[in-house]
Amino acid sequence: MKLIPSESLSEAQVQRGLHLVIRDGLAAETMIVLTGGAFLTALALQLGASNFQIGVLAALPTFTNIFQLLAIWLVQRYRNRRAIAVIGGVLARFPLIMIGLLPWLFSGGASLYALISFLCFHYFFSSIAGASWNSWMKDLIPDRILGTYFSRRTRLCQTLNVTLSLLSALAVDYLKSHYPGTEVITYTAMFLLAGLAGMLGVWALARVPEPALQAVDENVFRQLRQPLQDVNFRNMLLFNACWIFALNLATPFFNVYMIQSLGLPLSGIIALGILSQVSSICAVSIWGRYIDRYSNKNVLYICAPVYICCLLAWALTALIPSFTGIVALLILINIGTGVSNAGITLSLNNIGIKLAAKEQAMVYLTAKNMIIAFASAAAPLLGGLLADSFTSWHQTLTGPLQHLQTWNFFFVFSALFAILAMRMLRSVKETGEVSRNIITLRMIADFRYRIKDVHSGQALRRIIYTPAKWKQPGERKKRA
Repeated sequence: MKLIPSESLSEAQVQRGLHLVIRDGLAAETMIVLTGGAFLTALALQLGASNFQIGVLAALPTFTNIFQLLAIWLVQRYRNRRAIAVIGGVLARFPLIMIGLLPWLFSGGASLYALISFLCFHYFFSSIAGASWNSWMKDLIPDRILGTYFSRRTRLCQTLNVTLSLLSALAVDYLKSHYPGTEVITYTAMFLLAGLAGMLGVWALARVPEPALQAVDENVFRQLRQPLQDVNFRNMLLFNACWIFALNLATPFFNVYMIQSLGLPLSGIIALGILSQVSSICAVSIWGRYIDRYSNKNVLYICAPVYICCLLAWALTALIPSFTGIVALLILINIGTGVSNAGITLSLNNIGIKLAAKEQAMVYLTAKNMIIAFASAAAPLLGGLLADSFTSWHQTLTGPLQHLQTWNFFFVFSALFAILAMRMLRSVKETGEVSRNIITLRMIADFRYRIKDVHSGQALRRIIYTPAKWKQPGERKKRA
């Protein structure tokens, strides 16, 4: 297969490419489910990881984005984003296969350091491939359907996430109860399957056409100054970095908190994650349409306050004496988190693509990813260090207050920092932004319309609908 860019793409080639990108996304989601979240945390704890090491694992995916500078040089040198993304993808999947062989390659404490080392290589090559992929998709996907397309792609991936997470959690709990002592082998086997699934995704990605990249011979470091000299894009970077720092200060430790402090079983933690994913699936298509119709900022102004309230609610779990009450609150938190995070994630991704200069899209997006990488990596590392330093407080205090002094401190501080970050969003300018009252009234009208759809079955079909052709919102109405 020749990975050569095309000077121009036909409509049929674009449509075929969009469907192949969906397949790659599903394979990548399989890889993420089997190697991340509660499963990675559980494996690390089984291998004896400390809170700081948990923070290191949480920081790796974003910290390695600082190496996307290398991707810019490679793209400028070879003018072939597809080849870079495909080769980087293959090299990123291979370490996952090696992690699957950990029980037979290493023993004792060496396994934990091998896990961290292999994940470093995995995320390093993923960052190289991801930078090329972002620029590639910027040229492949028409701007008019950007929000709608990614919302549908996200919805399908999250549907797979829910299904696979549930099946994996049930399988893990079954093996733990019937074959005790095999937890490490079970988790590493999941990494092996993830690596194989990731290879299938790379095969699909290799068949996606690539528009030819315009030649830019300017020095790489000089190019990186351009996004920072763009005042509006710089304001967006500042907001995005502060928001990500606020969330990552506490978010990576939710699973640790539920396992160690609340004593929830892994299947219960996965079930809560599935609930959050289902809520996200139901909401993401709505946010995608609002982004295309109005702006990313409008969606952020709606979703961010909900997410902040959910962060504050995490601190309240330590003050509830009843286990049933804790579970009920966790259910509400995960529903709110799923609905709000769907809009936040979609908006943050799209606003970066939208505000990036078309001729310098890769440079702009790489600068964005590198700056966010520092914020994303610093937050969990700081959180892990502080969590270890507060261990003595946990030992001297009793009752629910001990948890409020340890883990829940991060939840409250994270929420307060997120509130400060939202103030920075005001300085970001985006076309299509409207009054919050207008979009609120529109949401109420859409909600009433969807309630009527429930009786006719249309709502369910919209959730799982896979379009044959990606069309601009409203196009079908015009044809009717």
